Amino acid sequence: MINLILSAPVPEMAEAFKRVFANADNVNIVGQPFETIREFDCMVSAANSFGLMDGGVDAAITAFFGTQLQTRVQNHILREYLGEQPVGTAFVIETGDNNHPWLVHAPTMRVPLTIDGTDAVYNATWAALLAIFQHNKNATTDRKIKTVVLPAMGAGCGQVPFESV
Repeated sequence: MINLILSAPVPEMAEAFKRVFANADNVNIVGQPFETIREFDCMVSAANSFGLMDGGVDAAITAFFGTQLQTRVQNHILREYLGEQPVGTAFVIETGDNNHPWLVHAPTMRVPLTIDGTDAVYNATWAALLAIFQHNKNATTDRKIKTVVLPAMGAGCGQVPFESV
């Protein structure tokens, strides 16, 4: 079983997460940016279908791990999805950081746009969890993903209300 850390630096988002996940096992809510979380081995990126990671939490991910990660994500999308990764799919890729070795790229939108009222957040989150499950099925014990930081998927650029995330 994996441990989920829901990163919610906006207090209203943290409160919404607490209302929904208060009694959930293996789910922790951290009311701070993901960069302040010391122990995790996987970060989820809710970027877009082209792997552009230059806004919102994705800009923070790029700043934290370096621009090489965005380049490798985009190269993976070119190679595996012919340049455009569909919403509702996800993949695991190495970050190059020994302390936080994995990133899951799970786009919530094709290009930056409002996704409130769609099932994009559900599809992207489910795809991210399935990608982790598939990764762990074949990984050796020392390469399994155990602790995952999940941002508020769709709450930024996608303008999904906190209660709906």
